[in-house]
Amino acid sequence: MADVNRPLPTGGAASPGNVVAVLRDAGPLTRQQLQTLLGLSRATLVERLDTLQRMRMVRTVGHHASSGGRRAALLEADRSSRVAVVGWLGASHVSIGISDLSGKVLVDHTERLPLGHTPSHVLPWLVDMARQQLSATGRGGDLAAVGLAVPGQIDQATGISIMPTTMPAWRDQPLRDTLADGLGVEVLLENDANALAYGEYLAAGSRQSTVLGVAVGTGIGAGVVIGGRPHRGATGCAGEIGHIRIEDRDERCSCGRRGCVAALASGKALVRQLRGDGVRSLPDVIRRVESGAPQAVAMATDAGRLVGTVLATVVTILNPNLVRVGGEIGSLAPFRAGLAETLTQQAHEVAAQGLDVGPAVLGERAPLVGMAGLAAEAVFDPAAIDRLAARP
Repeated sequence: MADVNRPLPTGGAASPGNVVAVLRDAGPLTRQQLQTLLGLSRATLVERLDTLQRMRMVRTVGHHASSGGRRAALLEADRSSRVAVVGWLGASHVSIGISDLSGKVLVDHTERLPLGHTPSHVLPWLVDMARQQLSATGRGGDLAAVGLAVPGQIDQATGISIMPTTMPAWRDQPLRDTLADGLGVEVLLENDANALAYGEYLAAGSRQSTVLGVAVGTGIGAGVVIGGRPHRGATGCAGEIGHIRIEDRDERCSCGRRGCVAALASGKALVRQLRGDGVRSLPDVIRRVESGAPQAVAMATDAGRLVGTVLATVVTILNPNLVRVGGEIGSLAPFRAGLAETLTQQAHEVAAQGLDVGPAVLGERAPLVGMAGLAAEAVFDPAAIDRLAARP
């Protein structure tokens, strides 16, 4: 049964966006329940609902139980008639899929990429693959938004990728405008570790107020979800733990500084450290560790300990409920064991008490699921709905 006692969204309760917000949070509801909750006249509510049904934001889902007389239709936010294109771009791969507006990924596909790949090659492929997936699923006319997770810092005002140190060719690229031009809808960009953390937040349920997601692959990053929202910080670089310096270490990092944890414990660093053992690529490292090669296992464990040392401070500051570790290196058991051991030893004992540290339960799909959830949030944002409703 609908909870008609939930608080209304703040500001402009009569706006189309806030009608959808109430239906999304408390629906399904009858028109009479909506009218009571929002304090609207019947004529105004009818006008709002007509607009929202044309926009495919609201739909009828059956009828309210009645002991007699005509049963009232029930309305809810429409999560199924439109879709989002969601993607995750990394230094060695790209994933793309279609999700509905409940955040469920319907189809997806992943391709490995050569290190040093460029926007001129990958962005047209992303647009083309998105069109193919929309066509194959019969959803070509249903696209509502695009969401893409990328490494490093993003200027949210301009949609430009600022500092992806593992992908230098992508620096200062207008990702949002390029994808919007190619697919014709609003584009949401998010840091890949934030997308991982948000996916794990969704998988864990809303009872988890603070989730720390750690992505360790070619590079290292962390994402934070606080109160159900990714925390980006003042300039968008919150969670860039890969560039925290380890005392007394002098290895040069791709950012130009020395002693960064990414220069010591990332996948790129492990490839360099194991090169004398015949390792040439990140997949080589993974195969060596998974096969139990002693040197590779020891180095992966040590890398986990280094990252755990950095995370101990982060955990003490943020006091999260969950820490979830993903990425190609982060998914390796010896790495996670070293990380968990050091983290729990070095974090403040109260912050570490009861802390749930483990692998990303969604595995390699976590960033894609996170982007599906964030894309749905963006489509149902009341201000965004109001802007669309105001268009002639």
